[in-house]
Amino acid sequence: MIEPGTFAWPPAPIATERLVLRESEPRDRAAFVELFASPDVGTYIGGAQPREELERAMPDAPGRRPGCFVVELDGTMIGMITFDPRGTERLGHVRPEAGEAELGYLFLQAAWGRGYAFEACAAALDWFTGARPGEPVVLSTQSANDRAMRLAAKLGFTEVERFEEYGADQWFGVRPPATRAG
Repeated sequence: MIEPGTFAWPPAPIATERLVLRESEPRDRAAFVELFASPDVGTYIGGAQPREELERAMPDAPGRRPGCFVVELDGTMIGMITFDPRGTERLGHVRPEAGEAELGYLFLQAAWGRGYAFEACAAALDWFTGARPGEPVVLSTQSANDRAMRLAAKLGFTEVERFEEYGADQWFGVRPPATRAG
């Protein structure tokens, strides 16, 4: 979560050519459960979570917090984008004080391969540039995740380092603050 008070939250919905980025609503709950219960979505993030646990524990409006966008296509949630401070205890930082904004995203498998992740992440990054001018954004992914590696490059992230975390080789990159996606 990005620190409240550093910008207005939630922002007005962000419309792209095909998508809308907005705050979570109760109608998104089933899609959140599906995202976190999917073995395919969970491949590079530690695996699927048990659906029964998610159904029991998921709040009515999951992800309703600063830095979390629902990605909507034709009125239906297809994914989410987050900006969270990268914890000081984690490897990979570009500032000595750490806490950089880290881009995260998950999309339902049915939305893969259509350019939605790029379109949504580019819009979110442009929003972030306006909300937090001069702040770098970092991204970390398993180096085995070819799709995520291609998306990172297309969004303007450059490699800073690689390291072992969560039992896998991780790629860590930064998007300099002056760069706008697109």
